[in-house]
Amino acid sequence: MTNASSGVTEAFKADKDPRKINLGVGAYRDENGKPYVLNAVKKAEEILVQQNPDKEYLPITGLPEFTREAAKLAYGADSAPLKNNAIAVTQSISGTGALRIGGAFLGRFYPHSKTIYLPTPSWGNHTPVFRDSGLEVKNYRYFDKKTVGLDFEGLKEDLKNMPEQSIVLLHACAHNPTGVDPTPEQWKEISDIVKEKKLFPFFDMAYQGFASGSTTRDAFAVRHFVSEGHQVALAQSFAKNMGLYGERVGLFSLVTADPEERARVESQLKIVIRPMYSNPPLHGARIAATILSNQDLYGLWESEVKHMAGRIIDMRHRLHDNLVNLNTPGDWKHITRQIGMFSFTGLTTPQTKALAEKAHIYMTADGRISMAGLNTSNIDYFSESVSKAVKGDL
Repeated sequence: MTNASSGVTEAFKADKDPRKINLGVGAYRDENGKPYVLNAVKKAEEILVQQNPDKEYLPITGLPEFTREAAKLAYGADSAPLKNNAIAVTQSISGTGALRIGGAFLGRFYPHSKTIYLPTPSWGNHTPVFRDSGLEVKNYRYFDKKTVGLDFEGLKEDLKNMPEQSIVLLHACAHNPTGVDPTPEQWKEISDIVKEKKLFPFFDMAYQGFASGSTTRDAFAVRHFVSEGHQVALAQSFAKNMGLYGERVGLFSLVTADPEERARVESQLKIVIRPMYSNPPLHGARIAATILSNQDLYGLWESEVKHMAGRIIDMRHRLHDNLVNLNTPGDWKHITRQIGMFSFTGLTTPQTKALAEKAHIYMTADGRISMAGLNTSNIDYFSESVSKAVKGDL
């Protein structure tokens, strides 16, 4: 959770109105607005209880069954570097930990640049994570406020103007906070520019499967870059797609040239991790490994991810249709074009303030909402309140 979203949650908790809605939280909520534990997770835990495993320390780079399966999920079973044993992997303390390990590793061992470029805007925690890792943080254009979409021309121009071999952070899918993603064709163009400028691509993939409902479709950018010969760094999180938020399950990986380089990189990763936290937590990695390696559980998990993504997509369509039917001023197509947990509504700070004070609806001041906070019992009240706020009638 970012400072912005925790502030929203505090204001929400203090509000006594029964109609209140919290759209600041970055976690999935079910149809009744409650936290959701996946059935695949419950079943994996039942299997683990029967196995009666010990509580010994993991190796520095984590549970091997987990790191193997998680890499396969990201890169695809037929990935050339994966088959060639050329991907360095380590378990991490969720996505944040993976970013931090990657930042520290590049800060220490990447000789060409100590600057990482982030999209404008990016996840609030990216800047402090990379700054604290010893990298300088700069930005590239990404979001176009006018169209509430992608500023693709600005993005390309900024990539072309970066010093060669700079590090560039890319959101693999479901860009947070905007929900605006490049199309596959645009990703191909981005890959070409990154190659031409010899930039170092660092992907943050916090939502694989959760964006579109398909783990394959959501991994398109990463897999395309790898197939084009880029040596990518990748941060993965299982918080959203397995609902393992508090278990802190993640992976950091780096595509290397060959098994020998992979072994050297993993050895350096251990040197980075050992003074940071010695070794990662056990339980969540066991859950994820059990799901990813058991055919029945994997199938159940895929259907649940599809259901979560589908519920959010349904809410996008309901919200769009409601706003249009209420004759709300403006174009609201961006709500259905965006993808993933978050939507940039295009609401102004005064409008978001009015919604909090007068309608008991809480979101961050930049108009970002968590789509997961909407459900069939509050979507109509939310739509009507937004429509009134935009018309100035609230």
